[in-house]
Amino acid sequence: MEALGLIETLGLTTAVSAADAALKAADVRLVGVEKVIGVGGSLGVTIHLSGDVAAVTASVEAGKAEAARVGRVISAHVIAKAHSDVTDKIVSRYLMGADRFEATLPSEAAPASIPASTAAKPAKKHSNNPPPAPANPDDSSGTDGLDNKPN
Repeated sequence: MEALGLIETLGLTTAVSAADAALKAADVRLVGVEKVIGVGGSLGVTIHLSGDVAAVTASVEAGKAEAARVGRVISAHVIAKAHSDVTDKIVSRYLMGADRFEATLPSEAAPASIPASTAAKPAKKHSNNPPPAPANPDDSSGTDGLDNKPN
């Protein structure tokens, strides 16, 4: 069994920053992302990393330092050799979480498209002249109702 590294942060931005630093620091894999709404509505996010013990240790330290710089670290821990029940019954629950997390990140290859409902609409042309008053159909004066000129 490989080592398991956990970095728990307050907020998604902090977690993304921690994961980025952790993955750049050593040869580890992001195997899970867990989001928990805490007391007072705060969002706790735990990232799960896997790899050899030295790599995971270095990775967690780098991720923890970046998370502390950006926001708040709740906890960070490395389990050098997790019991198989931990990985099979707990961590494996989050394996698909990393896939969903990666799938929601924007791709560098594909430009982001703006949904039609939120796309900017062309500006309307405005005139400095006020709109003409509507003609009165009951007016029998013989004028057009705008400038009192005969029809």
